[in-house]
Amino acid sequence: MSEKKKVLIGDDTVDYGITTASALRGYGLYAITRRKDGNILLNTILEERPDVVVVDCVMPHMDAIELIKRAKAEASVFPAFIVTSGYDNPFVERQIMEMGAKYFMLRPFDVNMLAERILALVSHPVIAGGSQDMEIKVTDIIHQLGVPAHIKGYHYLRTAILSSLDNPDLLESVTKLLYPTVAQKYSTTSSRVERAIRHAIEIAWDRGDLDVLNSYFGYTVNTCKGKPTNSEFIALVTDKLRLQQRANGELLRVK
Repeated sequence: MSEKKKVLIGDDTVDYGITTASALRGYGLYAITRRKDGNILLNTILEERPDVVVVDCVMPHMDAIELIKRAKAEASVFPAFIVTSGYDNPFVERQIMEMGAKYFMLRPFDVNMLAERILALVSHPVIAGGSQDMEIKVTDIIHQLGVPAHIKGYHYLRTAILSSLDNPDLLESVTKLLYPTVAQKYSTTSSRVERAIRHAIEIAWDRGDLDVLNSYFGYTVNTCKGKPTNSEFIALVTDKLRLQQRANGELLRVK
């Protein structure tokens, strides 16, 4: 990156905000902290024009949903939002993601994982001929399907889909090629990747929106027949993304 990307952290406490900002600076990011207050953070967004905003779901004067809504309406440059929460609430998570947040993360989390998410947002790996970040697009789809962001299977599933978009041959041998590819990235084993992805799909099938699930899987796999296998899930989402890009006359280029 030619210049440091600015990250606004909606917390100025030593235990979280200042410590997190210090860690993010170690990744080459320009991190600033402000008090955990919706009004203060909105003013800072308007004045400082950060690239990424990390805020808690619940704040005085204005919660994260309202902050995103106001930022969309008033900011000249809309930042990428990462919303954090101390509790798991699928309804609130869905509202936040539908409002336009890029990630919903449960606390406590590893600050290195937060840095990776921010770097992915600001590095902008794009689709040739389009402006949307493929990683963000895949992330949005996984959220829509009901996979929560705090479980390992979420991250493994996203990487598996992105890897399959980049190299379709991986889908021909999920066990021998795809799982090891994902496992290598996360320094884990193929069997753990397989189990975590299966768990993520089970959660999506239990808590996901039926209309959204049917829009992706239709009659190929439905809730009456039972959840799809790992390979079915990854292949169907990957194929749908490819068809969407071809319909738009765009070429895929995923990193």
